[in-house]
Amino acid sequence: MAENLGLGRAALPEEIAAWDVAVLPDGTGLPEGSGDVLTGEEVFAEKCAVCHGEFAEGLDSWPVLAGGEGSLTDPRPVKTVGSYWPHLSTVFDYVHRSMPFGQAQTISADETYAITAFLLYSNGLVEDDFVLSKENFTDIKMPNAEGFYIDDRPDSEYALFKAEPCMADCRTTAPKVVKRAIDLNVTPEDPDGRPAGTLPLIAAATEAHAETETAAIPEAAAEPSAAAPIDDPALVAAGEKVFKKCSACHKVGEGAKNATGPTLNGIVGKAVGAVAGFKYSAAMTGAGAGGMAWDVATLDAYLADPKGFIPKNKMSFAGLKKSEDRAAVITYLSTLAE
Repeated sequence: MAENLGLGRAALPEEIAAWDVAVLPDGTGLPEGSGDVLTGEEVFAEKCAVCHGEFAEGLDSWPVLAGGEGSLTDPRPVKTVGSYWPHLSTVFDYVHRSMPFGQAQTISADETYAITAFLLYSNGLVEDDFVLSKENFTDIKMPNAEGFYIDDRPDSEYALFKAEPCMADCRTTAPKVVKRAIDLNVTPEDPDGRPAGTLPLIAAATEAHAETETAAIPEAAAEPSAAAPIDDPALVAAGEKVFKKCSACHKVGEGAKNATGPTLNGIVGKAVGAVAGFKYSAAMTGAGAGGMAWDVATLDAYLADPKGFIPKNKMSFAGLKKSEDRAAVITYLSTLAE
């Protein structure tokens, strides 16, 4: 094409190879290198956590990358690397090609292997001593590998919708209004019969909103080891909101199952490392065997610094630094029966 237009020249094979960084599901295109989970945790914290959170839980509008196991049939599925992505090559390719945001292709091959290993670990797919390399890359099978199918619409459907479009004089009758919304009884009214949205209604709504906004949430207990009573609805609601930071990996409520982390129903008062069916780290099971239980004080200390309180446990979440957030979450967890 370049020759036909008289512009430039054909790209050399070496130039194409330097530009083409694509990695395919069968491993084609993978560079030499390797990376382990712990290194990946450090690189992720430095280059990715500002958008995706230190535990890949997602921040603000940036996507969550961990958790969501078994949620794809839910009305609001959580689509993550572990729950949705069918090929590990997609993870590697996207990170290596496009991340970090605004600094694309500044991550080395070894760092990309490490970040990919950390994301596998964050989704409960490998252990914390796992090392990912070109040699074992294709051994990893993603949970949703069979969840996609080939798009055959060009062959099966497109022909059904192809026809010569009408370009002029397409209507045979003039358009006319046949009904209005108020006739269809879909326009809400005030009690006095006026259409909704008049100034008195707006003023009332504004006043109610202002009262809601200024309602004070009770302060957390002065002592971090004493969560507020579980009959404090405001603090329970605040704890449920803070718990969203945890919900990518920990499920609660009716029908909750273990995911990247164990379920937390009935966790307050339970022995450490005792949720049935979850594979804990040796550090966590050892703490439980030594008699540690999730009382309020222990939960507060753990949530403040998970890695510092129980070194070498699986959870790499940095913790909740505000004592009021910890008190709220513990209060919320106290309401969840096993």
